[in-house]
Amino acid sequence: MARLITRRLLVSVGLVFAVSLATFLLQSAAPGDMARTILGDTYTPDAHERLRHQLGLDQHILVQYWHWLVNALSGDLGTSPISGLNVADEIASRLSVTSSLVICATLVTTIAGVALGVVSAVRGGRVGRAVDVLSLIGYALPSFWFALGMVTVFSVMVNLLPATGYVPLSSSPGEWFRSMILPVTTLALPGVALFAKQTRDAMLDVLSRDFVVALRANGVSERSIVFRHALRNASIPVVTLVGLTLVSLLSGTVFVESVFAMPGLGGLAVQATAQHDIRMIQGVVVVFTLVVVTANLVVDLVYGWLNPKVRVR
Repeated sequence: MARLITRRLLVSVGLVFAVSLATFLLQSAAPGDMARTILGDTYTPDAHERLRHQLGLDQHILVQYWHWLVNALSGDLGTSPISGLNVADEIASRLSVTSSLVICATLVTTIAGVALGVVSAVRGGRVGRAVDVLSLIGYALPSFWFALGMVTVFSVMVNLLPATGYVPLSSSPGEWFRSMILPVTTLALPGVALFAKQTRDAMLDVLSRDFVVALRANGVSERSIVFRHALRNASIPVVTLVGLTLVSLLSGTVFVESVFAMPGLGGLAVQATAQHDIRMIQGVVVVFTLVVVTANLVVDLVYGWLNPKVRVR
């Protein structure tokens, strides 16, 4: 297991470096720059060049990246020239919103999807067909339509849940929970359908194997077969799906935070991109990459625990 962790950590360091460099190069190649955004529509060429020099934008792109990397390795992500805000502080103030969305949506997706998949595989018949129908609905429904529909029903017509905004957990756990219901449901719906389908197929495959037949012949209870033996063997592809789902939910937060007016990292990334704020974009990308790397590392460890063969590869 130690070798597995070491290999994954080495790969993760290279991944963070590669993603940060690629982001820097792509953003620098985009039309426009920070100097024009700061000066506005009316500016003189001399003022534009002076500001570019002050910001270091006239240096070679790799030199700019090197300066940023040296500061980032010391924990300094810099200050946004456009907003004047400290990048690390701004990200920290918004991180709780995005992390709450991603963690809650991942939990809801995993628990609900696995439960539906297990019930469908064990019961079959109408239950199995119902899961198939729900899966198709989850895939087919556009997220924006589903989000707007829930806002219309639960916020406008019933006035039961808030349509927009975010309440910190430390301020009011109850209001935090209410503010998370609609955005988390919007994020989780497509994933629930995918998890249910994947879990059902994996469970059906495991339940048809010879060792399950032998367990039933030896009088082992059906509950023990399903939850102690079949579910553990079927959970290996599901665990991989958890990591992929968490990563996909990070990109989904950009849409959800915009619809429900939540001050998270997704909205910050969109705003920084529109303003060509390279320092803010770099900070957000690094945080997203670290989240992805951490999620993949946890998935690999769980995968190694479930499948010992992975530990020695």
